[in-house]
Amino acid sequence: MYIIVVGAGRTGRIVIDLATQDDHDVVVIERDAELAEEVSASYDCLVINADAASKDILLEAGVEEADALISTTPIDSVNLMVTMFGKQYGVETLVSSINDPEHKDLFEDLGVNIVESPHQLNGEYLYRAVQHPAIEEFMPIAGDAEIFEATVDMGAPIDGLSLIDADKNDLLPEETIIVAIVRDSELIIPQGETEIQAGDEVTIFCGNGATSRVTEIFTAS
Repeated sequence: MYIIVVGAGRTGRIVIDLATQDDHDVVVIERDAELAEEVSASYDCLVINADAASKDILLEAGVEEADALISTTPIDSVNLMVTMFGKQYGVETLVSSINDPEHKDLFEDLGVNIVESPHQLNGEYLYRAVQHPAIEEFMPIAGDAEIFEATVDMGAPIDGLSLIDADKNDLLPEETIIVAIVRDSELIIPQGETEIQAGDEVTIFCGNGATSRVTEIFTAS
């Protein structure tokens, strides 16, 4: 995966660390020369010391080829400009933090996939949003265990199946449990015969982490 990370502050550094550990192709844009030098010396990635709110800089970073663009700067106007350029050049996954919750609608209207306040989220969450776009909310518990929420797509592998049938078809990995379903604003505590339907908002416990094998059963191919 080709990922552009804008901003190498506390949140950005976590994203850079996780993405390089997973051997993704990472390009970092950081306007502070000292931070840019630190990242260049610490991680196996290309670092551009410049202001990312520039079409030319994003083109230099390879925005036209990028699979994901993550903007983590403390300035919402910069994050908005970056994601606007990303949308213009067809980046599939756009992720941004925001600093003023009142700006959230601006980002959502632009079609940014995940927008959350950095007061609520950290770099790990933003990176997870890129790795698994189906995840809407997630919470690490202990060790590798996680709980996440996702909405079931029409035509997803689990759409129309009961939990018993999903288990028979080996869709749910070991230590993976659907613990709750919200359907038409009604909470359902699922049992074996409960059928999963498109549009359901499901909460899943994953003892071994929210891997792609888990998240892909809720999304249409």
